[in-house]
Amino acid sequence: MRFCLFLLLFVSFTGISQHEFQVWNKAGVDYKIKKGVHAEFELNSRFDNQGLGTFFPQVGIEYKLTKWLKPSVEYRFVVDRNNIGNYKPYSRLNFNLNFGEDFDRLSLGARVRYQYAFNSLSQAAYDADFDMAFRFKPSVKYDINDFPLSPEVSAEFFYNPLTGGPYRPGFDKIRYAIGLDLDSKGPHGVGMKYQLDQKLHDYSSRIRHVIAVSYSYDIN
Repeated sequence: MRFCLFLLLFVSFTGISQHEFQVWNKAGVDYKIKKGVHAEFELNSRFDNQGLGTFFPQVGIEYKLTKWLKPSVEYRFVVDRNNIGNYKPYSRLNFNLNFGEDFDRLSLGARVRYQYAFNSLSQAAYDADFDMAFRFKPSVKYDINDFPLSPEVSAEFFYNPLTGGPYRPGFDKIRYAIGLDLDSKGPHGVGMKYQLDQKLHDYSSRIRHVIAVSYSYDIN
């Protein structure tokens, strides 16, 4: 009996040790510069079991090229906690192509992103969150009739373009998300989602579970 109890606790602890849990918060302001051109400012914070892990303000600009295509560029100044508990800054640029089309209550979207980090952290292994990467994110959203929340699901694929040394090009990570957006007719936007991140080809890495909450305010 005692052996069975010990075995159960050991298996449970081992299972938990392969997972990590985080809470992400985002607050942003959207401003219409002129027709078809929007600027955005965000503050982001990410917490894990040791407290604040990552903090970054972000500024970006988006241009409506066509009804279904909006290119954008973003700059992040990131302060991230390293493995020994020190916070180190670095910068990152995101270049995005945002695709979208509405079909009555159904919205289909896709984002293609190239991210470029500079003054980056010194890391022993490639990390798709912090290093250079191509990212592909399809999404589906549905506006439920007479219901204040719209469900959305997405998947994001991270591609490592680096070659040489320990780096090998290929898809490095996948991210799944399911969430709800509040249907607001005013300037306020509120959303919440559950997200699961899993690295590919690295079975020793932890699976990351994230609860993300976002708020935005449209000045216009």
